[in-house]
Amino acid sequence: IWVFRVWLAGTILLCFKSHSLQPWEDGTSILKAVLCVCVCMLLSGHERRSDIQSPPALSQGLQEIWFPSRQTDSSSIGQLKRMKRDWVIPPINVPENSRGEFPQDLVRIRSDNDKNRSLRYSVTGPGADQPPTGIFIIHPISGELSVMKPLDREHISNFHLRAHAVDLNGNQVESPIDIVINVIDMNDNRPEFIHQIWNGSVPEGSKPGTFVMTVTSVDKDDPKTANGMLRYKIGSQNPESPTSNMFTINNKTGDIITVAAGLDREKVPQYTLIIQATDMEGNPMYGLSNTATAVIRVTDINDNPPEFTAEMVPENRVNVIVANLTVTDKDQPNTLAWKAVYKITGGDPTGRFSVPTDPTTNEGLVTVVKPIDYEISRTYMLTVVAVNEVSLARGIYSPRQSTATVSIRVIDVNESPYFDPNPKLIKLDEGMLAESTLTTFTAQDPDRFMQQSIRYTRLSDPANWLRIDANTGRITTIAVLDRESPYVKDNMYSATFLASDNGVPPASGTGTLQISLLDINDNAPHVYPQETEMCKKPEPNGINITALDGDLNPNAGPFAFELANRPSDVRRNWTITRLSDYAQLSLKIGFLESGIYEIPIIITDSGNLPMSNTSYLRVKVCQCDHNGDCTDQQHIIAAGLGTGAIIAILLCIIILLILVLLFVVWMKRRDKERQAKQLLIDPEDDVRDNILKYDEEGGGEEDQDYDLSQLQQPDTIEPDTIKPVGIRRMDERPLHPEPQYPIRSAAPHPGDIGDFINEGLKAADNDPTAPPYDSLLVFDYEGSGSTAGSLSSLNSSSSGGDQDYDYLNDWGPRFRKLADMYGGSDD
Repeated sequence: IWVFRVWLAGTILLCFKSHSLQPWEDGTSILKAVLCVCVCMLLSGHERRSDIQSPPALSQGLQEIWFPSRQTDSSSIGQLKRMKRDWVIPPINVPENSRGEFPQDLVRIRSDNDKNRSLRYSVTGPGADQPPTGIFIIHPISGELSVMKPLDREHISNFHLRAHAVDLNGNQVESPIDIVINVIDMNDNRPEFIHQIWNGSVPEGSKPGTFVMTVTSVDKDDPKTANGMLRYKIGSQNPESPTSNMFTINNKTGDIITVAAGLDREKVPQYTLIIQATDMEGNPMYGLSNTATAVIRVTDINDNPPEFTAEMVPENRVNVIVANLTVTDKDQPNTLAWKAVYKITGGDPTGRFSVPTDPTTNEGLVTVVKPIDYEISRTYMLTVVAVNEVSLARGIYSPRQSTATVSIRVIDVNESPYFDPNPKLIKLDEGMLAESTLTTFTAQDPDRFMQQSIRYTRLSDPANWLRIDANTGRITTIAVLDRESPYVKDNMYSATFLASDNGVPPASGTGTLQISLLDINDNAPHVYPQETEMCKKPEPNGINITALDGDLNPNAGPFAFELANRPSDVRRNWTITRLSDYAQLSLKIGFLESGIYEIPIIITDSGNLPMSNTSYLRVKVCQCDHNGDCTDQQHIIAAGLGTGAIIAILLCIIILLILVLLFVVWMKRRDKERQAKQLLIDPEDDVRDNILKYDEEGGGEEDQDYDLSQLQQPDTIEPDTIKPVGIRRMDERPLHPEPQYPIRSAAPHPGDIGDFINEGLKAADNDPTAPPYDSLLVFDYEGSGSTAGSLSSLNSSSSGGDQDYDYLNDWGPRFRKLADMYGGSDD
C-alpha cells in the first residue's frame, strides 16, 4: 500500500511538472504538488476492513473468514471512487484418517452485510455439491464449514471450494471466496516393491564395488514427507559363503553392489537376498516395512584349466571304476615293453584308490577299493604315473614316466542313521511302574551337510513294555517290568528301535536296547511237587517236598514250611519237618483212608521283606501192594472228583428238577384253561344275547313235574336228598360245605338284604377256587315257602294293546317275532 502511495504521488508530481514552466522555482507549483500528495494519501488511506486471519490447524478451533465489502467510498476531495480488493484465504489443513467425531468443524464464513440483514451461506465444488459429494457441508445461517467423514490423501490430496453469501431473495451480496483444503498425509501405507522377485547376475571373481542390480519400491504416502521416504537394507543372504556379507545396497537408491571378493560359480552358483524397504526414512520403530527377494546368479568365466576328470563317485561304494587313463607306446603291442603299469604317487594317503591295467587296451582303470566318505573329503586330486613293466634299454635318454592328474568328485548320498552305542545296555530294578522314563536312545545322521530330521519308531518289543518318543527318542514304560516274564532271558530284555530320516530316498537304521533287570522279592514260593501218592499204611510214612520261587537268591531259599491251622484235622493227622534243602511231610497216625487230601502248607521265602504263600499239596492215599504201588487207581480216580465237579453236578440236577416242576405246573394250568373254555362255549350255558327256546309255557307250576324240594333252604333238607355231584352243572358250586358264604336265617330282616349281598360278593371275590371269568353265583336259596301265589293265574296285561310295536321290525331279525306277537291284529 505504501509503495502504491509513493508511486501515485510521483505520478502526480510529474504531471504538474509537465504543465508548469518553472515548477520548482514557483512557490505555487510547490504548494500544488504538496496538495496532490495529500490527496493521494487520503484516497489510499481509506483502507477496507479486514478481519481475515489465517486459520491455524484444525485442532485450534473454528476461525472466521469475512467477505470483503463491495461498497464504494467517496473522498472529501473530488468525486474519485475506488473498489476494494478481494482477500486471499490461506489454505486449511485437515489430517487424513481422522477418528474424531463427525461432523467436524473447520472454519466459519462471515460477511459484513450480515449485520443489517439475514444472509444464507453455501459452498460449491468437488466434495460439496460435486462428486464426491457429501464430504463438506456448511450451515446456511451460521456459516460453519464442516467435514462429514475421514479423508484419504492418497485418493484426493486437496479440495478447492467456493463460499457464497446470498440474501433471502437469492441475490448475491458478496463475491465468492475460494477455499483450499489440503489433506495432511499420515503414514498409512506400506512400501510396495514393483516386483516381488528381482533377478540379476554378476560374473564370478568380480571385484568389490561391482554393480549388480537395482530394486525399486514405491509408497503411496506423500514422498515429500517422512511417510513416503524409503530406505533399503539387506535382511539376509543365502548361502552365507564365503562370507555372510557378499553384497550391500544403497539405502536410498536400492542399488546392489558387491562388497567382498570370492565369488566362485563352481562353489556357489546363485545367491538369494531378502531386501527390506522401510518408510519414515528407515526408522524401525515408527516406519512400515515390506520385503522382496533378489536372486543373483553368478555367471561363469574361464578360471579353471583342463584336467583329467573322472566321473562323479557315490560315497560308500567300492570296486567302482571312475576313470580310464590312456597312454601311447610305440613299442610292439602286447609285449613287456608295451605294457604299462600305473601308480598313484599323490592325493591318496589312505589308499582308497588303485589303478590296475586293462590287459587288452593298456588303459589305466582308476578304481575305488575302499569306501569314500563325502563328509570327510568331497574331492580327490590323484597324481598317477605310468611306466613300463620293464626298464628302458641302456643308453636310451627319454622321460621314463608320464604323469597325469585325475580329479574325482564325491557325490553325497543319503546314509542311514546309526545308534551309538549299539546295543545300549541299561540296568534297572524290576517292578518299575508304567510311565517311568528309562533312558534316551538317539541316533546320529552321518549326513552332516543335509538338513534332515530323524524320527523314531518301535520295531520289536516282545512284551509290549516300552514306548519311544518319535522326535526325542525318550523311552518310557507302558507296563510293569517283570524279570520273571517269559520274554526275559538270563535277566535280560531286548527291544529294537528304528531311526528313519526324511532324505530322498529315506534311509533308516536300527538300534537294540538291552535292559538288565535286577531281581526284587515279588514272587511268593509254592510247594513242589504239587501232587504225590501215599499208601494207606505208609512204610516209611514220610513225603519229601520242597518249594519253588520265581525270584533269585537271596529272595528265594532257604524256605520255611508250616502246616496251616485250618482245617483242624491237618495238624491232627500230619506233621512237617524242615531238613537241609527240603521238608518232610509225615503222618501222625498209622492209618489213613483211601482218597485225595488237600494239605495246606504255609511257605515263607528268605527275602529282605519275606513273602509267604499258602500252597496246597495234593496227596492221593491208596491201597498198595507188596511193592508199595497203588492197586486201586480207578477207585482213586472215581473218588477224586473235585469240589467244583460235585457242585456242577448238583446244580445240573436242581435245574432239571425245576424244569420238570415248571412243566407240570404249565400242564395243569393248560387243563384248567381248557375246562374254562368249555364252560364258556357250552351252548346250553351261553349267556350271550341269544334267544333260546326252553319249552312251552304250560298250565302253570302245578302242571310241571318238578322236585320243588330243591328250592327249599339247604338246612331243611336231609343229606340223602342232596343232589349228587354228577347231576350238577360243571360251574355250579357244591351245596355242602359252604363255610365261606354267610347263611341266611329263615326269616331275614328286610334291611339286612344289602349287607348280605355285599358280604356274599366280597366272599366270592376273595374265593381262590372261583373261576377267573364272569359267571353266575349262587348267594342263597329261596327258603321253605313263599307267600306269593302262582304267577300262572295272572293274565298278561292288556294295557299296552293300543301301543304300536311295528318299530321292532327295524331292530333286526331277532325282534321280528316280538313284533309279530305284539303288533298283530285281534285275530
